[in-house]
Amino acid sequence: MKLHEALNIDLNEINNEIKNLVVRDKDVPKKSLLAQSILELTGSGGKRLRPLMVVVGSRFGLKTPGRRTLQLAAAAEFIHAASLIHDDIIDNAEQRRGEPALHMKTGILSAVHIGNYMSARVIELLSKYSGDRDQYVHDLSSVATTQLCLGEYQQMEHVFDYDLTMEQYLEKSRNKTALLMATCLKVGAMSTESSAETAQLLYSFGEALGMSFQIQDDILDFTQSADVLGKPAGSDLRHGQVTLPVLFALQDPQLAPVIRSIGPASSSEDIAHVLELVKGSDALTRAEAVSQDYLSQAAAIVQQLSSFPAHADLDILLRYFAGRDR
Repeated sequence: MKLHEALNIDLNEINNEIKNLVVRDKDVPKKSLLAQSILELTGSGGKRLRPLMVVVGSRFGLKTPGRRTLQLAAAAEFIHAASLIHDDIIDNAEQRRGEPALHMKTGILSAVHIGNYMSARVIELLSKYSGDRDQYVHDLSSVATTQLCLGEYQQMEHVFDYDLTMEQYLEKSRNKTALLMATCLKVGAMSTESSAETAQLLYSFGEALGMSFQIQDDILDFTQSADVLGKPAGSDLRHGQVTLPVLFALQDPQLAPVIRSIGPASSSEDIAHVLELVKGSDALTRAEAVSQDYLSQAAAIVQQLSSFPAHADLDILLRYFAGRDR
């Protein structure tokens, strides 16, 4: 059973709202490169994790989730999709979900403008959604304009930086991945007038899930095939991203010099050799333990929300994140 089915969420309603963000913008011709690129990007698949989290959060409020919740869910996916465009450009990634990345189709300059438009479009719409009692809506636009951009900058700043600290890695992961997931749950809850305390617990739950999610992605880069990943295995290392498994492997005095020798000009053979060294060490096991610790933190929060019927949805999310293909 797919995640949206387990959560009893109609994905078509969310997809229609995502499409409306483009087709209802009177300033963008329907057949333009901008419109067609966004529709292709947002329609190319993906599990819609972030929109689903908005809807799950909305089930913890006093009001019945309505159109506003769906609009916020669509905005969350737009923010995420825009960040992927910039991410692929920064990483020089040629593929996304097994297909050419957007900048490979349109050129880098056009792709940057498309990503910028998507971020600006979300901010424009969120400003229309928010009234005097809806200040929480600004949380989403804040993530779009500040935290995600900061995470992308931190990623660029530390390319091939083998002196990256654990604290810097965790902060980058939080900005790049976890805070949007956390905000989705919180904003969904506030859209149906949940209490501030409940919304904050959901935020903490989403942040813990997001941190685990990012660490699992880092692990998958070492353990999965290119067919499963939709991009070449070892892409993070190839593009100079020092992830948690690498940080742990660098603590091995025998592995550290070999890992530090990897740079922009390294051959595929050298990278493949380091991938095997990391896989043969205890680095992946240690990274997995950190991921599981975050999941344990999330599970403890579910218990605090057990008086809500919707806590069962949090259990479903928790099981999904814990059981992602490895």
